[in-house]
Amino acid sequence: MSADATYAPAVELIGALRAGTTTSTELVRRALARCEAVNPRFNAVIALDAGAALGRAAELDRLAAAGGSAGPLHGLPITVKDCFEVAGLPASNGVPAWRDHRPAHHAEAVRRLVNAGAVVIGKTNVPAYSLDLQTDNELHGRTRNPWDPERTPGGSSGGAAVALATGIVAAEIGSDLAGSLRIPAHFTGVCSLKPSAGVVPTQGLMAPTPGMLRVPDLTSVGPMARTVADLGLLLEVLAGPAPADARAWRLALPAARAPAHALRVAVWLDEALCPVDASVAAVLEAACASLARAGVMVDRQARPAIEPEACFRSFLELMYAEMSGGYPESLMRAFAVAARRPPGEDWTPLTIMPGAVVQSHRDWLVSSEQRACLCLPWTEFFERYDVLLAPVAPTVASAHDEREFAARTVRLGGVDRAFMQQSFWCALATLAGLPAAVVPVGRDPAGLPVGLQIIGPRLEDRTVLECAAFIERLSGGFRPPPVVPGAP
Repeated sequence: MSADATYAPAVELIGALRAGTTTSTELVRRALARCEAVNPRFNAVIALDAGAALGRAAELDRLAAAGGSAGPLHGLPITVKDCFEVAGLPASNGVPAWRDHRPAHHAEAVRRLVNAGAVVIGKTNVPAYSLDLQTDNELHGRTRNPWDPERTPGGSSGGAAVALATGIVAAEIGSDLAGSLRIPAHFTGVCSLKPSAGVVPTQGLMAPTPGMLRVPDLTSVGPMARTVADLGLLLEVLAGPAPADARAWRLALPAARAPAHALRVAVWLDEALCPVDASVAAVLEAACASLARAGVMVDRQARPAIEPEACFRSFLELMYAEMSGGYPESLMRAFAVAARRPPGEDWTPLTIMPGAVVQSHRDWLVSSEQRACLCLPWTEFFERYDVLLAPVAPTVASAHDEREFAARTVRLGGVDRAFMQQSFWCALATLAGLPAAVVPVGRDPAGLPVGLQIIGPRLEDRTVLECAAFIERLSGGFRPPPVVPGAP
């Protein structure tokens, strides 16, 4: 084990634990010291329980000394996004009214990580209700991007991404509705995986309020890390049916369709609905070109037979309906008033929001049927191709925007558009329930990271990871941010 393990991958740390060259107590102490050194500047971690973490680490070290093991993550320190319930730790989901909420039980995904031997040292910041593409809230304040503290790390898994990028921990979990796993990974230069819908249970996820038992329609739970290998390790622990179904159902994700060099790769990097900045496009083009030079079959013209605008609108209508489950009655009444004004033909993500929030159950059924119809072309597409490469977002990390969500804009193709427009590329996989990984592939001229999204066939998450790992090798993968202090 090297003297400086700040940016060591989880698989390397676990290997050192198994070899006896380090202990869980040592790794937890390192993580806590790193947090003390960097967190005041970036505000990624918003709750710690050092005593409980060190106590758990000591138990695991005694078990290891006796020749035992708690599982594949034995002794690994992690943090957990604050929208997941962790027994004994605050779970506010960025909402002041829930500052004192301390759940008695772990969320199912957290339970699986802990049962596999992970040591939870703390919680990471989110926007209020985990419903924003920035990470800032009244209770815990703003999380800053370690590549440029004046910029956002994205949301809603912004704190999780920064905890990884600054070397506090090597593994995290997040949730994803409109890109909450993927956009922060792209903005901070780390990796993430939005698994296929239903692969990882959502029980115990405050989606967006505590105690909700229903399974969200679009939200997924998945891993974040600095390497693709670590995503694969975490997926093996997290994946499986919900406890109530496990008595009869089993999950058997298929192996990758082929070795990475033999995969059939389609590339979709441009779209008028969400044009990509030239500086971002250049980095993505270079990554795709490296695949072609490595002998991979790359098709830049192939597209699923979907209408992008219809796809994005269907996503927004269903997303807003899902979000509304946690809205207070006063807000619902305000949306009902706004919904009386029709959005018109020139709709935007904002103009259709009121009607989508208060839509009838019948309207929701119509939207759900449209969603099902939009999934069929993806099935046909993935009979001819194995993965689709696409942007994560149209820009690199933007400056913190303190305006109300409805007033925020993003400049795309020289035009100011609704802030939510930048989720278009992530919506593609979300609507169809497809697995989508993000891997860093370079930096723009200003030195800010750029991630590439790898989308694959439903339930073929391992094919996505196979391709992502190959791209990671070609592009160099994670690089530590230059503004982060050295390891303590």
